[in-house]
Amino acid sequence: MTSQYPSPSPNRRSGADGSAYADRAFRSPMGVVGGVLLLALGLWLVIDAMLHGSGRTPWLALAVLVLGAPLVYAFTLRPVVYAGEARMLVRNPFRTITIPWAAVEAVRSGYTSEVLAGGRKFQLWSVPVSMRARKRASRQAMRAAAGVETGSAPSRGPAFGRGGTTATDGPPRAQSDQVIDQLNDLAERNAPKDAAKGEVAVRWAYEVIAPAVVGAIATVVLAAS
Repeated sequence: MTSQYPSPSPNRRSGADGSAYADRAFRSPMGVVGGVLLLALGLWLVIDAMLHGSGRTPWLALAVLVLGAPLVYAFTLRPVVYAGEARMLVRNPFRTITIPWAAVEAVRSGYTSEVLAGGRKFQLWSVPVSMRARKRASRQAMRAAAGVETGSAPSRGPAFGRGGTTATDGPPRAQSDQVIDQLNDLAERNAPKDAAKGEVAVRWAYEVIAPAVVGAIATVVLAAS
């Protein structure tokens, strides 16, 4: 999981009081890497089919690519959570949800990460929960507590981004749980602001859905003919 705030990037903006700030971005690095590899593999297979295939094979391969590429993008590269001073923007595979901080009721993490807002529940696809990382963090916390009791130096665990836990001044925490803590903290601090008020807005990602539907129809037609 990566988070960046502030960062010297083109996303830096100017707040209402003239102060500069940049959105925090939370996404899964492994999801991005996996998506790039899958898209590269699919493109290579389609090019090979178009160069060496015969009959309907090249067209069928192209239709499958039109179907598969948007879906791979939707579930790997697209998911991200942007958190600014006024609102959080949740980009899931097929929907984009804009949530002003004042509308956030809770951000929580159980078996999945989710935000409650406007009487509805939305999953945070870009913040996957790792039960293994939680167990590792729990073991590190137990070792740290044991070290304090015996007077030895507590174990701090791996640095952020390695092993699924983060070394902090407090007990070790899984990365997904730390992200949830940060989002809850942002909601609590920013909710009273006038700019953070408003309604939850949900938009379907038709730029992903439409090509996938076209590819599915073309695949079915070519496979059946």
